[in-house]
Amino acid sequence: MQIEHSNIILTTPTGPMLVYQYQPLAAATAGKTFPAILFYSEIFQQTAPIARSAAMLASHGFVVLVPEIFHELNPLGTVLAYDDAGKDKGNQDKWTKPLESYDSDNQAMLDYLKSLPYVRPEVGAMGVCIGGHLAFRAALNPAIKASYCLYATDLHSDTLPCGEGQQTLSRAADIQGELVMVWGKQDPHVSPEGRQKVHQQLTEAKVQFSWYEYNAQHAFMRDEGERYDAALALQNYQQAVALFRQM
Repeated sequence: MQIEHSNIILTTPTGPMLVYQYQPLAAATAGKTFPAILFYSEIFQQTAPIARSAAMLASHGFVVLVPEIFHELNPLGTVLAYDDAGKDKGNQDKWTKPLESYDSDNQAMLDYLKSLPYVRPEVGAMGVCIGGHLAFRAALNPAIKASYCLYATDLHSDTLPCGEGQQTLSRAADIQGELVMVWGKQDPHVSPEGRQKVHQQLTEAKVQFSWYEYNAQHAFMRDEGERYDAALALQNYQQAVALFRQM
């Protein structure tokens, strides 16, 4: 399916947020409706690999929104490089932005999607790295029907800034939709004990979830660099599309 791309700026309680929108070509005039996906990036924001991932999802018949996750902390349009300076800035931003601000970002995107007559009420969430955490975070909103979370960082540790009782994992019981958790066994950012903690919490909260662990590195979905695993990436795109088509 051919797609088109545009940029929009949404108003949030913490300032304007640039959002990249990908959707089937001429979706607004095609006489059809499409489900939507909120797609969350790594700490580097919308790099070329993230843009390609979003385009791939859109080409399967989804309206995909990619928010600038650190819009409060950078000029609009900022993309951080895959180098030490970019990593340091991204991690600094990650430790600065409160989790509650992502909640209001999500609501702004959900409200925007409701304004589009060609978008169905079914909305999913997907993300990689911190984006995996944010896709899990989005699932706390009952409007999110399914979430696909890839190697979610800082979920097991409950260490990202937030108010008391607002840690993401501790609120797992709020999840009403279906959840998919994907991990790389060789990922240094999430230990086996950390993965076990997430699994136990989801089980105790009676969340409907699926669980995959692969012999893979962190960022195995990123189609740049030596950690990329094309076969696993393709498998996970297929699984994600199947999940979102069942919303």
